[in-house]
Amino acid sequence: MAEQPLWDKGGASIDERIMRFLAGEDVRLDQHLLPYDIRASIAHVNGLHRIGILDGQEAKALVSALESLLDLVATGQFVLDERYEDGHSAIEAHLTEQLGDIGRKVHTGRSRNDQVLVATRLYLRDQLARLNIAALDIAEMFIERAKADAATPMPGYTHLQRAVPSTVGLWCSAFAESFIDIAALSQGMSRWIDACPLGTAAGYGVNLELDRQGVADELGFTRVQINAMYAQNSRGRFELGALHALHQALLDVRRFAWDLSLFTTEEFGFVTLPDRFTTGSSIMPNKRNPDVVELLRASCGVVEGATAELSAALALPSGYQRDLQATKEPMIRGLSRGLAALAIVPDLVASMEFDRARMREAITPAMFATDRAIQLAAEGVPFRDAYRQVGREIESMKDLPIEQSIAQRSSLGGSGNLGLDVLRKRLDSLRA
Repeated sequence: MAEQPLWDKGGASIDERIMRFLAGEDVRLDQHLLPYDIRASIAHVNGLHRIGILDGQEAKALVSALESLLDLVATGQFVLDERYEDGHSAIEAHLTEQLGDIGRKVHTGRSRNDQVLVATRLYLRDQLARLNIAALDIAEMFIERAKADAATPMPGYTHLQRAVPSTVGLWCSAFAESFIDIAALSQGMSRWIDACPLGTAAGYGVNLELDRQGVADELGFTRVQINAMYAQNSRGRFELGALHALHQALLDVRRFAWDLSLFTTEEFGFVTLPDRFTTGSSIMPNKRNPDVVELLRASCGVVEGATAELSAALALPSGYQRDLQATKEPMIRGLSRGLAALAIVPDLVASMEFDRARMREAITPAMFATDRAIQLAAEGVPFRDAYRQVGREIESMKDLPIEQSIAQRSSLGGSGNLGLDVLRKRLDSLRA
């Protein structure tokens, strides 16, 4: 590590092995956070200028150098490497190299603690915006598929056993409504974390009249996170909230992937996927494997693992503890993997091909038993008596018209009344 640590007051004994342990994976991980750290540094400089800590020329020079650094990072001309302890150190080292003593003034009134807090908060805000868009796009595609196949018969299952006649429309609109809920959750979570922690320093405030509101406004936050100690206590918690919202989405991706894993087998034969979503076997020429679907299913576990790891790191007393450094890696790993998985789902949903004849053949006479029991109940037979009567008749039951069975489930949300117009209206309101 060529650069001196920011905390070195001069003459500190530096053990490279210890320094590598302390830095951990920060240099690699901070590549994700560095642009946000630079943006927050620009706002901080402007705030210091407004309260007279920096004069106009100093602020102008610092902002210009930071904007230049942002461009260098975006174009790959500036890369974090082992010269630096972390992204914060890299920013200050670059400014000092470019501007000398002026560069050393950038850290006035802040700590690496609130510096990483604000960079992480900006990063989370962007990731939740991506989650919101992904959830809405997935919901949109499921609504379109549900509309196109609203009355296409398919067996309905409970306990993986044939239950009642159902439709592709019901199956697709179940996922549509869930992802609409996830979009609403992501928006609510984004509002929860939309608080600027910059200016709280190491958790006890700063003996300067910092323009915290002005800095928050410049960075696009809706409010300031007031209490300096709470700002430190919230590190990891807000990251955990974002992962929880993403986990809700991946739970449904896992369920959808499980359904496809079953429906694409020869035993079911309900769904066929394009070749781009499958791979071949290295030894069995006859195989096309749904590897994309299976890895989508596994992605939920990555997010669950990240959530557990991050949560375990938060068993701490009040204030900053170095353990909190361990929240960064699972946050970035979980969000990166989970959002990458979600990006694949809309095309997968659009590309499914249903074998309508195979699904219709799988609807057997016994699956009309519930229809018959409810019909008897509607005619005045107590339902429990109707249930037992039909139970005795199952072996001799005959097919009923499938479309009639489907249409008769007319309660809102049933196969005969999907409520797609209601779902569409809610989806559109969340896009607005």
